[in-house]
Amino acid sequence: MKITAVESAPLHPLVQEYLHELHVLRQLSPHTLKAYSQDLSILQNFAIEDSLELLKVSNAHIRRWAGRLHAKGKSSRTIARALSAWRGWYDWVTEKDARSAKHSLTANPVDDVKAPKRLKSLPKALSVEQALALVNQAVLEAKEKNDLESMRDAALVDLLYSSGLRLSELLGIDVFQSKDRQHESAGWLDWDAAEVTVLGKGGKRRSVPVGIPAMSSLKAWRDLRDTSPHATESIALFISANGTRLSPRTVQARLKTLAMRAGLPTHVHPHMMRHSFASHVLQSSQDLRAVQEMLGHASIASTQIYTSLDFQHLAQAYDKAHPRAKVGKG
Repeated sequence: MKITAVESAPLHPLVQEYLHELHVLRQLSPHTLKAYSQDLSILQNFAIEDSLELLKVSNAHIRRWAGRLHAKGKSSRTIARALSAWRGWYDWVTEKDARSAKHSLTANPVDDVKAPKRLKSLPKALSVEQALALVNQAVLEAKEKNDLESMRDAALVDLLYSSGLRLSELLGIDVFQSKDRQHESAGWLDWDAAEVTVLGKGGKRRSVPVGIPAMSSLKAWRDLRDTSPHATESIALFISANGTRLSPRTVQARLKTLAMRAGLPTHVHPHMMRHSFASHVLQSSQDLRAVQEMLGHASIASTQIYTSLDFQHLAQAYDKAHPRAKVGKG
């Protein structure tokens, strides 16, 4: 079986022999053999570019070539696969040398070379324009309908984006702090200080500022909430039509509906609002520690991932740190 490189120079005779053995002895599938052929062709082309013989390649060369693949945007998985193919071929050549003493390769140059660590997937976040469109849609519907559901939705969407809360933190907020035997508040709003206190991961409390527009939406919701016949049945800030604390599923469904009405081309979930808050504030303020504290991250590494997100037109969309920090921002 003759195997040639894909869009490349003819493969080295020893590479051809190795692939033939993989086909005959290990009975690899044509698809797998093609992958081996492609990866070994890449190795051979690197050697040709650097005017090297394949059997004269060193560990330093392999590291440099792996770096080139990384610089070309190849994923860690793709680089790891290539290194595995290269390592397998050099192992085979080394064993062949040991048996025949025909070639000069004495050690595998791919040994101890690893692909760059796979980066964690970047969190999905809305652009500034998309986030503002979503908040504006909720606020617009609240003004037009002036009912419990739309006013509540506007308040919670505005608060999610204004303060970067987790969904569990949002739903744990009470209208006021309670410490009695029957109920101790997990979170509450300080209406005068424009601050929300929440219970985060690990049972840690933190206080986060709330922007002026968000406070306006929250106060409008509070005033209408107080007129509900079920208002006295719960001190939860966000309640359903029957007076119970709002469920996570309801928030997810309402956010999805609002996003569709706002014309957003993506599925929006509550945690995406948190990612958007973090990304937008960090890109504007460049204060990693402050964002870490606002998000309630135990490790700065959890916050640093947001530095990889880049949003256009940020300066034009922001006044200081947050698009909804002042009156008149949507």
